[in-house]
Order: sequence, then C-alpha cells, then structure tokens
Amino acid sequence: MVQFQARTFAEPERTVVSVSGECDLTVREQFTSVLVSAVDEAAVVVVDLAGLRFMDSSGVHGLIVGYHAARDKRRRFYVVNAAGEVARVLELTGLDGLLSPPVDGHGGAEEP
Repeated sequence: MVQFQARTFAEPERTVVSVSGECDLTVREQFTSVLVSAVDEAAVVVVDLAGLRFMDSSGVHGLIVGYHAARDKRRRFYVVNAAGEVARVLELTGLDGLLSPPVDGHGGAEEP
C-alpha cells in the first residue's frame, strides 16, 4: 500500500496542499483536517493531487468539507493536477467542475 501524505506549503497569496499516495477511509480524518486547517490559514487553497494514485468516497468527503469551509469563510478552494482514476472520481462526482480554477479569457485555466 502506498503511504498517504498531505504536505502544506505557504506561498504568497495562497496555500498549496500537496497530496500523494492513497486517500481512503483510513486517512479520512487526517485529510479533512489538513484541508480545513489550510482554509483557516489562507484566502486561497490549492489542493494539488498530482501525486495521488487512489481516492475513494472518503477523499471526496474531505474535498467537500474543505470546499464548504472555504465557502463559509468567503475563501477560494481549488483542486489541480488530478490524473487517472482520481480524475475519473472527480468527474463522476461533478467535483472536477466545482473545484476547478477559474478559466481565463483565452480558454486556459488561470493560475489559482
């Protein structure tokens, strides 16, 4: 089993949460806690899923909780770099559209 890891990086104007490994029920509370803490600290939170190889409904739950925490505080919450099965889960649940960074006037995603 691939170890789950969520690392937080404070950057100018935003916080990036870099997630890797597998996100399932065993790490649900850890994942959710990291996301909510990031929302508490920054006006913009970007969750980078480039290193995530698996995510089940527990990961979806964490993303929804993070999104709602950000919305309640009038902050922004985005997910980037999902690939493979993780991207498929986001597509099936509709989170890909909800949590995508805004699109610029030229058809590309703006840097969150």
